[in-house]
Amino acid sequence: MTDNPFFAPSALPYQLPDFANIREEHFRPAFERGMAEHLAEVDAIANNPEPPTFDNTIVALEQAGRILARVATVFYSLASSDASDAIRELEKEFAPKFAQHSDEIRLNRALWARIKQVATDDAEEAWLLERYRTDFIKAGADLTEEEQARLKGLNSQLAELATEFGQNVLKATTESAFVTSDAGDLDGLDQAEIDAIKQEDGTFVLPLLNYTNQPKLAQLTNRATREKLYTLSVERAPQNFDLAPKIAQIRIERANLLGYPNHAALIVADQTAKTVDAVEEMLAQLVGPAVRNAKKEAAALAEQAGHEIQPWDWSFYAEKVRQATYDFDASAMKPYFELNRVFDDGVFYAATKLFGITFSERPELKGYHPDCRIWEVSNEDGSPIGLFLLDPYARPTKRGGAWMNNLVDQSFLRDERPVVMNNLNLTKPVSGPTLLTFDEVNTAFHEFGHALHGLFSQVRFPRVEGTNVPRDFVEYPSQVNEMWATWPEILTNYAKHHETGEPMPAGLVEKMKAAEQFNQGFATLEYLKATLLDWAWHKLGTGQTVADGRAFEDEALREAGVDFPLVRTRYRTNYFLHIFSDITGYSAGYYSYIWSEVLDAESVEWFKENGGLKRENGDHFRKTLLSVGGSMDALQAFRNFRGRDPQIAPLLKRRGLD
Repeated sequence: MTDNPFFAPSALPYQLPDFANIREEHFRPAFERGMAEHLAEVDAIANNPEPPTFDNTIVALEQAGRILARVATVFYSLASSDASDAIRELEKEFAPKFAQHSDEIRLNRALWARIKQVATDDAEEAWLLERYRTDFIKAGADLTEEEQARLKGLNSQLAELATEFGQNVLKATTESAFVTSDAGDLDGLDQAEIDAIKQEDGTFVLPLLNYTNQPKLAQLTNRATREKLYTLSVERAPQNFDLAPKIAQIRIERANLLGYPNHAALIVADQTAKTVDAVEEMLAQLVGPAVRNAKKEAAALAEQAGHEIQPWDWSFYAEKVRQATYDFDASAMKPYFELNRVFDDGVFYAATKLFGITFSERPELKGYHPDCRIWEVSNEDGSPIGLFLLDPYARPTKRGGAWMNNLVDQSFLRDERPVVMNNLNLTKPVSGPTLLTFDEVNTAFHEFGHALHGLFSQVRFPRVEGTNVPRDFVEYPSQVNEMWATWPEILTNYAKHHETGEPMPAGLVEKMKAAEQFNQGFATLEYLKATLLDWAWHKLGTGQTVADGRAFEDEALREAGVDFPLVRTRYRTNYFLHIFSDITGYSAGYYSYIWSEVLDAESVEWFKENGGLKRENGDHFRKTLLSVGGSMDALQAFRNFRGRDPQIAPLLKRRGLD
């Protein structure tokens, strides 16, 4: 297949993948040729007769595998965002092959011998060299041949099980959706929302989003509908309760092979947390305050309801209490949050004010789906930065949630500028404007924070570009970017009525800010339960087995002191993609959101102390932190920005837990 678009770099601006000419039949031959060429390149590096140097070993590895990188980037973007049946089948077929391919490189003894001999006096090179050595050691490079053979088998099994787990969740998005033929069941939703989920056969279908507490629960007035939707959410993909123990068991054996007592210890060893004890010390400070606040909130909700509440009632009555306590109705904000204006006059406007960058839409460039839009991003002086793609809408072929990923990594070595993408899961209206909830607005700012981390990368090597930082650091810059969603100068610029253009009333804004700490007991506890559930699965050690995934989940939450039944974990075991699917790779790392929020809260304080939305503040943040990616110690980058080590007090104050 000589016309395969993956066999050469894209000729489009910034090497944007040529989606218009990429077909499903291109993937298999590109994968096969890409893996073969990559292994040949690695073999040439490993058997180079010249003495090992940084250039002929580490730089050579950074340059290897270009075809495979191109095809894998596009394939997994589609597998997450627009997966056909053919792509899902290929994903299952190639998952163990990719695991084997990685092992062929990381367990190459001749290559590892060269890497151990490389020396350099350059600080950036030394940091990258240390990353390579850590990667290889954690992949089993120092194991015996017999141990490596066992490790390869474990990695292959994990790849197959993780793919199966993820595909089960994706299928459950629609297969376990709430379906009704009675529009009365949907009372509380506005007509545009009802029209958007109406099917050709006259039924109405609410697909499940990838967390326990479905957003529509706050609006649906029919309690029976709420209970059914909630039950569908927590019971989806039940077969994954059987897969999770198998995945956990293999991870125990793999961690033990690599010299760690459990998977959690293996994962945190090269994170900013460093140790299991450091993570547990931080989480312990949150358990008591979160449970106490959630119980207080539950009492207020029951009083408002006039009866005992159930988990499916929480969001509905929380809105009632919010309205009664703060005279604030979150749904009243929705007409002021139109999608295009949120991005053009909010997300992009904030980035322009803070960093001086500009955005020019490029409609002649095409994404993988008609919903994709593409902008060119430039510095204030007109010099190019890269491309930004936005795919805002939910669809049956797209996994739930919101995320950022790269289509092209920034690298001075390869002379490549970044191409980054944000995915959201908004309901696409049948007609008229797309109106967002404030939570969806906040998510848009959050994901664009990740995009900025990728766009501003200014590093030599792709291994440490942009968001290639420790997992418990990667959420930090994106969480900081959320602050601009409610910054007065930004909010007044984009929060305008979609019909009249009138700005959001000042009183509504004030009420929203007054209510910011409302329901934080719930928000903190549902997150904390998910974190502690992840931790429980991955602190299992030698000899510990799980016979029943459901029972293990219940017992783990009881032992952690967070078993308050009215607040369920944000993700139950059966749809916890973050930790059981390699799509997101957060196993034993879901704590990173709250760990990163400690840094985020500190940084918001710094911005406020230094005048907020000012170019010099943005330039400082960009230079000291966003641009360095993973090319230096993450906490040192934070110190370079903040001027000191992080403290937890600002986070506790923000969440009302101090």
